[in-house]
Amino acid sequence: MSSWRRYLPVLFLLLVSAGFAPPAHAVAAAHRVVSIAQARTLPPGTVVTVDGVATTPSGAFESSFFDEGFGLQERSAGIYVSVAVDLGITPRTRVRVTGTLRDSSGLRVLVPDDPAAVVVHGNGPAVRPRLLATGAVGENSEGQLVRVVATITRAPAPDLPYGFKFSVDDGSGELTIFVNTQTGIDLAGLAAGQTVGVTGFSSQFDTHYEIDPRFAADITSCHR
Repeated sequence: MSSWRRYLPVLFLLLVSAGFAPPAHAVAAAHRVVSIAQARTLPPGTVVTVDGVATTPSGAFESSFFDEGFGLQERSAGIYVSVAVDLGITPRTRVRVTGTLRDSSGLRVLVPDDPAAVVVHGNGPAVRPRLLATGAVGENSEGQLVRVVATITRAPAPDLPYGFKFSVDDGSGELTIFVNTQTGIDLAGLAAGQTVGVTGFSSQFDTHYEIDPRFAADITSCHR
């Protein structure tokens, strides 16, 4: 048992004696595995343990996320796990994580206190991307692996040192595609007017929603 959990009952009693009782769901969540969907409903600052399958490699988004984290998903919900060191996580790795829920420029993330709180235990099934309209990528899809098929409305442009970005629209609303430098994805052949399929992590920066591809194969030319 980790040291902070050993003192949790004492902390609870001190809080109660001071006139403050932590929400029951917050205390319970710290002791047991909760679904990622449930974790996402809890307030920032809550400590939770979740279990899921990785959807992105460690550090794929380092240039704009400033860490070596990875996407984690189970069933219909996902979250970004923010860690400072490269743990060598790859897609399909099954991971159990205990950490604190935080808000990072609008994106809900889970931050372990220590890399040891990230436990790898085998491989899980491949996560199939959720096919969405460009206008449907938003809060409800955040943290998940998603895919859109749409027309490029704004050609790729540098947003260095963070990466490159372009916009797509299938008629339901324009969406930003952000390509981090670590992915090494070559965008040279893309231009406005082309139809592409884009798979990646459904993310958010400030008030803007976006898809962050992981590999070159996540962006493909296609016909609608």
